[in-house]
Amino acid sequence: MATAATMVSSAGALISMLGEDHPSLKLYALKLLNSFAHILWPEISACIPQLVLGSDLELCCAVCVNLMFDWFLRARQLDVCVSEIEEKYGMKIWRIWKVREFEEIVMKGRGSIETIYEDGESAHKPLSALLVSKIFYHLNEAEDSLKFALGAGSLFDVSEDSDYVRTLLDKAIDEYASLRNKAAEGNADKIDPRLEAIVERMLDKCILDGRHHQAIGMAIECRRLDKLEEAITKSDNIHRALSYCIHVSHSHVNKREYRQEILQLLVKIYQQLDSPDYLSICQCLMFLYQPEVVVTILEKLLTSENTDYVLLAFQIAFDLVENEHQAFLLAVRDQLPDPKSKSPGQPQSVREDLVPATNQPTDVSEDVQMTEAPRASDESLQPVDPAEKVYAERLARIKQILSGETSIQLALQFLYSHNRSDLLILKTIKQSVEMRNSVCHSATICANAIMHAGTTVDTFLRENLDWLSRATNWAKFSATAGLGVIHRGHLQQGRSLMAPYLPQGGAGGGGSPYSEGGALYALGLIHANHGEGIKQFLRDSLRNTNVEVIQHGACLGLGLAALGTADEDIFEDMKNVLYTDSAVAGEAAGIAIGLLLVGTGSEKATEMLAYAHETQHEKIIRGISLGIALTVYGREEEADTLIEQMTRDQDPILRYGGIYALALAYRGTSNNKAIRQLLHFAVSDVSDDVRRTAVLALGFVLYSEPEQTPRVVSLLSESYNPHVRYGAALAVGIACAGTGLSEAISLLEPLTSDVVDFVRQGALIAMAMVMVQISEASDSRVGTFRRQLEKIILDKHEDTMSKMGAILASGILDAGGRNVTIRLLSKTKHDKLTSVVGLAVFSQFWYWYPLIYFISLSFSPTALIGLNYDLKVPKFEFLSNAKPSLFAYPKPTSVPTTTSSVKLPTAVLSTSGKAKGRAKKEAELKAIAEKSGVSDISGAASASGKGKSSLEKDVDPMQVDTPVERKAEPEPSFEILTNPARVVPAQEKYIYFLEDTRYVPVKLASSGFVLLKDLKPSEPEILSLTDGPSSAASTTASGSAASVQQESAPAAVMAANEEPQPPQPFEFS
Repeated sequence: MATAATMVSSAGALISMLGEDHPSLKLYALKLLNSFAHILWPEISACIPQLVLGSDLELCCAVCVNLMFDWFLRARQLDVCVSEIEEKYGMKIWRIWKVREFEEIVMKGRGSIETIYEDGESAHKPLSALLVSKIFYHLNEAEDSLKFALGAGSLFDVSEDSDYVRTLLDKAIDEYASLRNKAAEGNADKIDPRLEAIVERMLDKCILDGRHHQAIGMAIECRRLDKLEEAITKSDNIHRALSYCIHVSHSHVNKREYRQEILQLLVKIYQQLDSPDYLSICQCLMFLYQPEVVVTILEKLLTSENTDYVLLAFQIAFDLVENEHQAFLLAVRDQLPDPKSKSPGQPQSVREDLVPATNQPTDVSEDVQMTEAPRASDESLQPVDPAEKVYAERLARIKQILSGETSIQLALQFLYSHNRSDLLILKTIKQSVEMRNSVCHSATICANAIMHAGTTVDTFLRENLDWLSRATNWAKFSATAGLGVIHRGHLQQGRSLMAPYLPQGGAGGGGSPYSEGGALYALGLIHANHGEGIKQFLRDSLRNTNVEVIQHGACLGLGLAALGTADEDIFEDMKNVLYTDSAVAGEAAGIAIGLLLVGTGSEKATEMLAYAHETQHEKIIRGISLGIALTVYGREEEADTLIEQMTRDQDPILRYGGIYALALAYRGTSNNKAIRQLLHFAVSDVSDDVRRTAVLALGFVLYSEPEQTPRVVSLLSESYNPHVRYGAALAVGIACAGTGLSEAISLLEPLTSDVVDFVRQGALIAMAMVMVQISEASDSRVGTFRRQLEKIILDKHEDTMSKMGAILASGILDAGGRNVTIRLLSKTKHDKLTSVVGLAVFSQFWYWYPLIYFISLSFSPTALIGLNYDLKVPKFEFLSNAKPSLFAYPKPTSVPTTTSSVKLPTAVLSTSGKAKGRAKKEAELKAIAEKSGVSDISGAASASGKGKSSLEKDVDPMQVDTPVERKAEPEPSFEILTNPARVVPAQEKYIYFLEDTRYVPVKLASSGFVLLKDLKPSEPEILSLTDGPSSAASTTASGSAASVQQESAPAAVMAANEEPQPPQPFEFS
């Protein structure tokens, strides 16, 4: 090829040969021009004038026109003098171009170029097409270039490493993907088979070259599931390719139906493997909502003689529970076959067993257990076969897991035993709050509830009953409901805890309706997303009262308990309350219906929307709007029609609801279309409420990519409109919750000192959400923020809104006894339904303060809890390969000293020091003399001998009392943790399991519930013990976490599988 290049010294002859009649000459000229146009273009450009002026355009090659056009563009850009051009080239082309004749010449030239291809001989067509394609590529006409590249056929080499080929391949894939997407929607033209051939050749080449991830991405984009399957099955590491495909489908596939098709294909491939990954299969099946297939897999694993498969079944159940899809979990649990028949036809019998247990009247102090009926049915069968008996035991355990009972008990025990709440912070807040300021009083109660969420520790309330009794009306409602947050997950004793406040004797027992309504709301918070045992009681309470305050609490509680179950009977009860047209009860009923139908995309949303247009109460309209938004949770494009209808409504409250519908329908998808719509409403709507909500909603759409959110809302955070700034703050708080993202903190810092009070409030709350479980050692700004909160709370001149935000932020920073974080994604990177819904309703506290407690739904324990075959917590150690201080608990605050003066070191003068020394020395000598009977002091001095006291030494001219400095020991670079242990999100990447240990995890996970395989089952196990009530209560007043764990009394400990005893109930008037 190099020899041929030296032979072609001029392009003039080749251009002339294009006009010859002999086909071989034309072919020869085309080949050389195609090969060396990039080298000979200067000479070819010199021949352009005579070709153009001679109008011999039929013989003009595409390369010549390209160079001519490129030359004129450069001349225009460089503003070359016309006279210089005319003098250099001796032509009038510049003037021709000036009178717009040049465009006609170029267009005519393009026509003649195509003529070379279309009218040429068939043998020359592919080569001519390739040449023409290259020319159009240089002309920046990608569409025309691709058109002729298709005509080149096999001459267009997809393996060629050039800008030309890469650019056209990108264009071809984009074009093909666009046509395939339109075809899937039913409105596309026929796809050119030549375009499809090029894409297939590229896919085949990627698979052949081993670039399987690239092939997977192209196949997904082009909707070629056949090629996707081929790329995965031919991969060197099929499991890795499948994991990558799952990630791509959730991150980049915008259409929900197409994503389900991909997941269905992945399930098929998984099942064909020699060793199927049942964990991933069941995750896919959950999104496809195929509980019957999950049941088949679990049954297969549970009936295996290998205990490893049983542990795997338990691990699958825990992973499914983490995604918080209650309806799916109950479907799987109820369809698991009976140990006697083990046939899929038995699920209905299990469900029928549950109904009487749920509907039976129960004592107010007892809860209905979610798995009590299955246990009874299992015991009544008494299978004779030992294998059946083993299966029955395993079935009872996995049903406990699927009902959420096991994970809730373990999390409750962990939070109880590891509680590190600092009561001194709450005491400081209480003392700084004015008695007459009911807003800050309620905020303090809320902060206490959030700070002790799930810990069952209500010490602060018991010690301040008189202060608590100042709450009246709705403040009392919130104060009572706060007990539900503190005792969240206490399923076994929930009703006995709330018994003093619950309605007695049907329509009420004469107590405060606010207290009774708050108690019903608290029951919902305790049983949130796990309300099988409490739904019937809440339904009865709702039907047996006409007091709107009690109805309000009962609706919220029932919506939480029946979250996502779509129970028709409960819906009818709530609808009856809604149609009473009571503003207070109707608002709660609208929200509760949304909670009940969350994610179902039910047609009942249309009925609710019609009633919203009929009622005159803004509170009801707002409740219905949020309820409708919850029903389309995760429905994506299916909800577009309803979203369009709501966002175009004249009522700003319904437009507000439409924004939430858009946010929840596209939650965590980072969908560009949704982001564009939200940004449009954020800058164009006439209502401040709608604009604020549109910016806030960006946090829900972008929480799967938190690092993108600060960049998207950075300009909005500087808006002149304070509502937009508030929305930007909360958007960052929601999307970046628990991440400690530096960019998010930098964006929120100036907003915490904004000139508008409610913007400061939102920024403080958002900052706390971002910094939760972030230590001061990892980011010094955490300590600065804590001091800022303290300053705002203690400042008597600070406005109420900012002070409320600071109080709530203090509670969120130390939420759950400093052992929980806000997590919207599960370990498998799927959204957690309850957490997202909780934050969506929490953001409504702008209008209604009692909804603050919904933030507790988004709390997730920061723990690694290892479990054995019996679902007990064995003692085993693992490694945190990082300095302990990076992830340690915050240091407890100290009691301020009574005197504000700073103690300075004492200066000792030389004269006084010497005088004191002589006096003491004489006294010592005198005492020695009296004991030894020596009268002469000087003799005693000589007899007393040997060692001289330090006082005998000469005193320096100036002595300063300084403490003895101990040499600080270097901090270790790692830490050995014991099961169960606190593991914060930032610490997860440093967690390693030790080698040569007794227990091996079934699944490599750095947090959450992990099943452990016992390599020495014959040896006795040591179960981990946790702190009991007395030691847990003393935690807040004692020192560091380590000392508390070491000094716990043996009498005050209990096994991890036991639930802590509930505290004694108390009442406040």
